[in-house]
Amino acid sequence: MAGKELIVDPSKLDFENPVADIEAIRAMNPQRHEMEQLTAVVYEDQEKNICVGYKDITKDEFWVRGHMPGMPLMPGVVMLEAAAQLCSYYVQKHDMLGSPMVGFGGLEDVRFRDPVLLGSRLILMCELTKLRRGRMLVSRFQGVVGESIAVEGIIKGIPIPVEALQQMQEKAGS
Repeated sequence: MAGKELIVDPSKLDFENPVADIEAIRAMNPQRHEMEQLTAVVYEDQEKNICVGYKDITKDEFWVRGHMPGMPLMPGVVMLEAAAQLCSYYVQKHDMLGSPMVGFGGLEDVRFRDPVLLGSRLILMCELTKLRRGRMLVSRFQGVVGESIAVEGIIKGIPIPVEALQQMQEKAGS
């Protein structure tokens, strides 16, 4: 791949023997149904704080019918959600943030470089670059299809105060 160094070389990954299937991902991430954007996790390196997973793009994705009719393209915001879920999975599995849930805290330097089409496998890679337990995490990420980087950037995660949000929701519902 000219000009861009990948976080991990996909040719060195074993996609046949994932380290986490959908059930293991669900144990760490709260997203369900249409919002589950990972198929499996295939690689973790705790020394370098790197994690790699993937999303197989099928005709059953919730966005296929409307984005774009006759030429379905994976929406950029869904690619970002997939990257966030991979980062969240890794951080939650290793209790790095000390929070019951990780949420989006921000994005920087995001670039969409190639489309992600039906039948593609979007390989997602994240590398934790900064961590302040209880406050924030920063991770560099890439999404690769075939030989090309489709999306890349910096994602920030923050602790979600689950109990406080549940109390607010109960008050709003009364």
